Amino acid sequence: MLSLAWGEIEIEGVGRVKDAALHPGGGGAWDWNVTGTRHSPGIQPADVEPLLAAGATSVVLSRGQQLVLQVMPETESYLAECGVDVHIAETREAVRVYNLLADAGVRVAALLHSTC
Repeated sequence: MLSLAWGEIEIEGVGRVKDAALHPGGGGAWDWNVTGTRHSPGIQPADVEPLLAAGATSVVLSRGQQLVLQVMPETESYLAECGVDVHIAETREAVRVYNLLADAGVRVAALLHSTC
């Protein structure tokens, strides 16, 4: 289960992080510097590859609480080519969808941005 406040996501069993990368069986802080992600052009294929490697069949991508974070079209295409269900939403909605899918036993992953 996840809870959200501005600038903070609380992950059960992990604690509080600013941005989160979650995958089946685990997760933690999402460090944008690893792949050079920025608000624009946004979440890139390299950001989601570890989620798929962990066995995700559904991926939730948050665009931030003010929808500033973009998702590259190449990322959506890559996930579609892999046969992965994709949900892109404002962060509060993304957390709600993630929790619903996780509670239903779906092998869900997420990239969650807690601010703008």
